[in-house]
Amino acid sequence: MSDVLFSGKTSFKIEVPHKLIETGESGVEKPLLVYLHGFKQNIEQFEELVEELLSFEAYHLFIQGPYPIYDRRRQKQVHEWGRSWYLYDGEQDQFVKSLELSSEFIQEVIDNVLEHIAVSRIAMVGYSMGGYQAGYFALSRWKHVNELIVIGGRIKTEVFENREKHYDHLNVLALHGSEDASVESSPQEKSCHTLASWGASVTFKELEESHALSRLFLKETKQWLSEMGYG
Repeated sequence: MSDVLFSGKTSFKIEVPHKLIETGESGVEKPLLVYLHGFKQNIEQFEELVEELLSFEAYHLFIQGPYPIYDRRRQKQVHEWGRSWYLYDGEQDQFVKSLELSSEFIQEVIDNVLEHIAVSRIAMVGYSMGGYQAGYFALSRWKHVNELIVIGGRIKTEVFENREKHYDHLNVLALHGSEDASVESSPQEKSCHTLASWGASVTFKELEESHALSRLFLKETKQWLSEMGYG
């Protein structure tokens, strides 16, 4: 005979890296670009993928997803493992809860960084899973984001349908591949129409690309950021 005397849940923390890079004149006020990588990527890999964007005179903040993806082949060290931004098992409640927890973590990193640098505006750049996370962060923490770029992901506008809207200041670029077999483009386009109706300035572009973060996606991103004043 056995009895369960007590059960519960306790938080367990792990160290999650981030990296801040400054380009251009040192110590002056300039934009902050925050980069959120895709599923099974890490900040080192993502920095290589978006290297072209480092040409902008800005602060570039790379944040790694908090959920490690275990390397079953045991060919990589822990710091080389890919990462995830949220836990999703098909249940929307779990999905949104994970997005919020990761957003709290991202906010803490940004707040700590802002204590040491002078920032004129903030842009979130998210690819794939990082795009979902960037979209949620921008809509839930609208005071902190001026520009939002989502590549191969979707902005979950339905989560915010019954909330007060404060998006008149928000500029959004949503890029999607017409050959994307991982994330359909039509739901993203619909989300963009919804966000535009809430006051945001939204540009949606479907390119002849797959889900991979290609040079064409980066070219469109650079051009749009330049138009937004990131010269």
